[in-house]
Amino acid sequence: MEVINPCPRYNANGVNCPQLPPGETLDWNTNAPIASNMVKLQPICKHATPWPTPAAYWKAGTPVFVEFSTHGSPHDGGHCEWSLSYDHGQTFVVVHRKLSYCFYSDENQLVTNYTFTLPADVPNSDSAILMWSWVNAMGNREFYTNCADIAISGSTSASFTGPQVTILNYPGYPEIPEFLGNYSVGLSYYENAPLITVPTASESDAYQSAI
Repeated sequence: MEVINPCPRYNANGVNCPQLPPGETLDWNTNAPIASNMVKLQPICKHATPWPTPAAYWKAGTPVFVEFSTHGSPHDGGHCEWSLSYDHGQTFVVVHRKLSYCFYSDENQLVTNYTFTLPADVPNSDSAILMWSWVNAMGNREFYTNCADIAISGSTSASFTGPQVTILNYPGYPEIPEFLGNYSVGLSYYENAPLITVPTASESDAYQSAI
């Protein structure tokens, strides 16, 4: 599976994608995992250089829309998170989750888009990173991510506290098995994720000095 809107970095299949950074090329494999069977295939965000301009402009406290390609395999669902980074991808705080049955409705129908309310107290930014991450329920033990550069406005908050993103089946992090019908596999890692606050104190000072 892959996000197509907001357009992840260099996604060849994305919707309303910004212009490529100089020297970069389109990525036709953004639906590929970044790790498989505990072998690292790509960095967490796949591409380090952000889009020159945001791929989406979101407003804190309002519904936001994430669309996936209809051509990927949902691997019987799994655990999905959407998280934000304010420090160029060093830390990510979760703003939405769909655990156990990601890509499936309550009626067991395939879901390829999600709308959720962006928390009202996420800080404004012209250069936030939205990361979608996914641990698949079936198949090789994989970890998937897509990262999109977004702008956030409409907030009066300088910081946001929430769960740290959960990383599994990636070198240096825990490995969980196939679900095999048990959709509680791995949930404890999400339930016990530490709370973090973004931006950090130094970033908050920089934010305050800029306003």
